[in-house]
Amino acid sequence: MNTTEKETAGRIENEKEAGAARQRENILAPSILAADFNQLGEEIDAVTSAGAKYLHIDVMDGMFVPSISFGMPVISSIRKGRDCFFDVHLMIERPERYIDEFAACGADGITVHAEATRHLHRAVQTIKAKGMKAAVALNPSTPLSALDYVLEDLDMVLIMTVNPGFGGQKYIPQMTEKIRALRKKVQEMELPLKIEVDGGINDATIHTVLEAGADVIVAGSGVFKGDRAENVARLLTVMNGYTW
Repeated sequence: MNTTEKETAGRIENEKEAGAARQRENILAPSILAADFNQLGEEIDAVTSAGAKYLHIDVMDGMFVPSISFGMPVISSIRKGRDCFFDVHLMIERPERYIDEFAACGADGITVHAEATRHLHRAVQTIKAKGMKAAVALNPSTPLSALDYVLEDLDMVLIMTVNPGFGGQKYIPQMTEKIRALRKKVQEMELPLKIEVDGGINDATIHTVLEAGADVIVAGSGVFKGDRAENVARLLTVMNGYTW
């Protein structure tokens, strides 16, 4: 290979790398569980106007997790007049029972827990059949192998970086390697799959999860405590600095 050919090959390789870098879209998903419910509409509008593309909506039944949050009526109410992506995280037993109802009230994507259903493949296919994005969440102690026979059907995987059910918990450090291992597998399989993380995300741990390969970041108090717009802008600035 002569010098010109080497330069051409190097330029092509650099263009490929630049293209791959541009393909990464890091998305902030504020968790409304941390918002002020006395003015929920205003809270949502503040973060979406500041640039948040997703709203993370935690639905808890008091069975799969100890807490009870909210359900379809609240989601239907806040859906009106808003076009951001409703990222509905079902922390409920047998979530397949309610997929039709959550689709009807405005969910754009539904996440079910691998631990919460005996029929994970059926639940995923039901979500996709309703025209929504399908995701599966894994609790901290659940291995990635739980995804082996559904991974290619998914739009996203949610790695819980705390045990689900309560806000304000500290990030579990062992989850970093779990995120990294999943990103490696996704890249090897060439899947257009997003990796979401939820729990203990702050100004320090956001770098950890982004470096490991997460590209959808759920943040609760990190967004809704203090100036909402400033918090969103700060987190997005950090996130936009990461490429593949």
